[in-house]
Amino acid sequence: MKIQKAVITAAGKSQRSLPLQTLVDRDGTSKSALQILVEEIRSAGIEDIAVIVHPGDQAAFASAAGSHAKRLHFIEQTQPRGFGHAVLAASPFTTRDPFLLLVGDHLYVSGAASRCAQQLVEIAQSEDCAVSAVQATHESKLPYYGAVGGRLAAHRKGLFEIHTVMEKPTPTAAEQELIVPGLRAGHYLCFFGMHALTATVMDLLQSALQSSGSSSSIALSPALATLARQERYLAAELAGRRYDVGARYGLLTAQLAIALDGKDRDEVLTALLEVMASRARSA
Repeated sequence: MKIQKAVITAAGKSQRSLPLQTLVDRDGTSKSALQILVEEIRSAGIEDIAVIVHPGDQAAFASAAGSHAKRLHFIEQTQPRGFGHAVLAASPFTTRDPFLLLVGDHLYVSGAASRCAQQLVEIAQSEDCAVSAVQATHESKLPYYGAVGGRLAAHRKGLFEIHTVMEKPTPTAAEQELIVPGLRAGHYLCFFGMHALTATVMDLLQSALQSSGSSSSIALSPALATLARQERYLAAELAGRRYDVGARYGLLTAQLAIALDGKDRDEVLTALLEVMASRARSA
């Protein structure tokens, strides 16, 4: 399974402006979140990238992409019919090829020499199947993420055979359906915002579209749940963390995480300590 294409979804009403936000990257230069995501993808050796945008947003995204714009394919999601519908909009681009899928409102900081996208692609290619990145997440965050249940793969630490996928489950449902051996109590494997998927997912989304009403929302999680029943499908804990820039203080948290991973780490730490000392003195 050779992954040579990637898709970034960025058409959602609450998501479409987030990839345009500017941060200071690890190298000390100002970049849009979209540029940082494109560089994340390119670290995995992928140059062919599609961005799913809201109608009329292409010019803004091309500008935000900077020098990367020339390698991007912009595809409009013509109707606001959900995440799965946005992914399906990329099917003429992905054709029958496997692809890397990222959401436009997440940024990543790796805890290893290779970046998160590279780690995921390498796992998917070595295991020769679809793999979703996951992160152990406290049950208080379940309303914000899809989650999986499964069992540890026998041959590799941090790899799980998926048997259940649920979208934003309640803690009660998660406790009943999504227990994974080895996780801390009250924690579940939630999606990381990064998936390496096979063409089967597009087939499943197309079937969901055909069987739905003309305005019904199409979600990705039900397609992934069906995928787990039809073919081998894994979850992988990567060496890294996701940061949802659309969450409350999410952009600030992502900026701090990226800054502390970069060349100006000492300068940022000093500034943080000065702020904390100032607050302590005024308390």
